[in-house]
Amino acid sequence: MEYEIYRDNNKIRLENLPSKCPNCHRSITPTPLFGHYCETDDLTEVLLFCPDNKCRKSFIGYYAHIGNNYHQFIEKTSKGTIVGRKFSEPINEISNNFVSIYNESFIAEQQELNQICGVGFRKSLEFLIKDYCISINKDKEEIIKKSSLSHCINNFVSDSRIQSVAKRASWLGNDETHYTKIWEDKNLRDLKSLIDLTIHWIEMDKLTLSFEEDMPDGKK
Repeated sequence: MEYEIYRDNNKIRLENLPSKCPNCHRSITPTPLFGHYCETDDLTEVLLFCPDNKCRKSFIGYYAHIGNNYHQFIEKTSKGTIVGRKFSEPINEISNNFVSIYNESFIAEQQELNQICGVGFRKSLEFLIKDYCISINKDKEEIIKKSSLSHCINNFVSDSRIQSVAKRASWLGNDETHYTKIWEDKNLRDLKSLIDLTIHWIEMDKLTLSFEEDMPDGKK
C-alpha cells in the first residue's frame, strides 16, 4: 500500500509503514504526518502517529529513496520506550542477578550498543550458571563462587543438556570479550539462543525435581 505525504514542501510516496509502535509496542497501522530529508544519513525521516487509544504518541520511521519519488521503510524507527524481558518464577528464584544483568544487556542491545551488550550477556550467563550450581550444591557454594565458569559447567552441572548448551554459550560469550574471535561464523543472536536453551533446560530440571519431591517413588 502506498502513502503520500509532504516532505519539506514536496510530495513523496511511501511504501510500507512500521507495523509496531516503539512506544506502546502494540501492532498498529500508524498515520504518516510529514517527512524531512536528513542529508547526513541520506534518509527521509517520517513523523508517524500511533492511533492506539492507550498510546497516541508520535515516533519517527526511516525511509530510503528507491526511485521515482518512492521511499521504502528500512525497518528502523526511533527508540521509543525500552522493554525488558520477563523470566519465569524458577529463573527469578535461582538468580535475580541474572535477570538484572540480562535485562541491562538487553537494553544496551536495543540502544544498538552492540560492542558491549555481548559482554553483558556473557556475565549474565555466569551468574545464572553459578547460582544454579549453588542451588543444587549448597555445600559447595564458596568453591563455586571462586571457580571459573567453565569449571562450574564441567564439575557442578550434572544434567548433560544444560552442560552441553551452557558450555557452548560460554564459548561464544568469551568471544564477545576477546580481541580475536574463535567462532567467526557465530554472532550475538547465536549466543542469546544458547542462553535461551540453557534457561529452558534449567527450568525443565527444576520442574522435574519439584514433581519428584511432590510425588516420591515410595508413595503410590
